[in-house]
Amino acid sequence: MTAIPTGTERTGRWVPDGPLDVAALLRPLRRGGGDPTLRRTDAGAWFAANTAAGPGTLRLRVAGGEVHSTAWGPGADVLLDGVPALLGAHDDDSGFEAHHPLIAEARRRSPGLRLGSTGRVWDVLLAAILEQKVTGHEAHRAWRDLARRFGERAPGPAELFVPPTPRAVLGIQDWEWHKAGVDGARRRTIIAAAQVADRLERAADLRGVEGRALLRKVPGIGVWTAAEVAQRAWGDPDAVSVGDYHIPGVVGHALVGRKLDDAGMLEVLAPYAPQRQRAVRYIEASGFRKPRFAPRFAPRDYRGM
Repeated sequence: MTAIPTGTERTGRWVPDGPLDVAALLRPLRRGGGDPTLRRTDAGAWFAANTAAGPGTLRLRVAGGEVHSTAWGPGADVLLDGVPALLGAHDDDSGFEAHHPLIAEARRRSPGLRLGSTGRVWDVLLAAILEQKVTGHEAHRAWRDLARRFGERAPGPAELFVPPTPRAVLGIQDWEWHKAGVDGARRRTIIAAAQVADRLERAADLRGVEGRALLRKVPGIGVWTAAEVAQRAWGDPDAVSVGDYHIPGVVGHALVGRKLDDAGMLEVLAPYAPQRQRAVRYIEASGFRKPRFAPRFAPRDYRGM
């Protein structure tokens, strides 16, 4: 990535070495349609984040086979330097072999599928904890509320918000958590993580099993949450979201034609180790949808309790 200062903003250009699907790469970072930290427009994709240097905003635009990026704020240089990794340049799929026709076809049709990495833990950890044991609707509502009320206005012209920092989270009062619809269990986990947030950033350097194990030292962070963070913070190709409400069913119906539990899912995915999460991503990229046999899980509104 070549960075060029231009007044209050900085720009960069990066040439990927193959097909690139920016929308698919950023999709795991987007928390619902109204996410105030990430947005796609005709002018490109906009992304606000916390970095070690401070908050920053990044815009990405693909033209002529090149990725053109612009960044604002104290974290601008960090975000520009991280563009290749964010867009999967460090992802290594060598050795991956499709053992099922659906995955083989998805791999053929999605040559630009890569696993990107932000290189940072806190923002994705906060979002993952909010998604513990609730519907996506509940989690995304809480994410929007917390970002807009306790996150900073993002630098630059995008009118986004940076996710709340650990310090901001530790200043949130009980009634404010309640207003955001965050129950006590998730609140305690978020606070525990915020208290050791600096140490948890090391997980992105450790990577793999060690990185996930470090995250799980925090009370309330289990296998599912650690995997969700690993997938985004360091593009972990093997971190499957065990304990997810939907994924075992999707994997089961897609690969063997029946519903599976976590143990059954891991058994079916075993031939893909150490790239089991990559196999899951190919299933998702295929557009496969499992049959619906029951009503959707009803969201709860903790704000009125």
